[in-house]
Amino acid sequence: MVIEVRPATVFDDVKALVGPKRPDATVCWCLSYRIPAKQNVALRGGERGELARQLVGQDPPPGVVAYDGGEPVGWAAVHPRADTGFAGNRRIPHVDNQDVWSVWCFRVRPGHRGTGIAHHLLAGAVDMARSYGAPAVEGYPVDNGGSKVDLTMAYVGTRKLFENAGFAKAADTTSVLNGFPRVLMRLQLR
Repeated sequence: MVIEVRPATVFDDVKALVGPKRPDATVCWCLSYRIPAKQNVALRGGERGELARQLVGQDPPPGVVAYDGGEPVGWAAVHPRADTGFAGNRRIPHVDNQDVWSVWCFRVRPGHRGTGIAHHLLAGAVDMARSYGAPAVEGYPVDNGGSKVDLTMAYVGTRKLFENAGFAKAADTTSVLNGFPRVLMRLQLR
């Protein structure tokens, strides 16, 4: 298995990873933290996919996609924090005034989970942020202490995933997911 991670610039690949099975479904499309909360609630059905299509066409794109032999198998959202819900999130603190990038969502397709795809995605997200001149990258994973995290809540990653990629805990947060506290992990790039 040779995994390649590239910026998310192909809409059909993003759709295969974070799009709903039914076009009229009102599901994430990984927009929850990417757009203002009111807009996120107001978008319905196909409008969500159309916004995702627009974001994929922007520079920088909204994340990275992992490929196994050309097949999209994983997604990670990464973007400048200033353009996300984390810019004003009261539960996730700002450590300083750097123009950091945030990585906040991982999705690995069934059949590919447990093979290290999330590690590749995080490395690819860091590489993309670095290529755009980010001074640092932050993530807000659960600090589960090795306990099992419900698969539907594992999308934020775990502290260990980030530590394995060289991130260090920069702050506690007041955010809790699936009963686990979330921590602010940071990797300084310059």
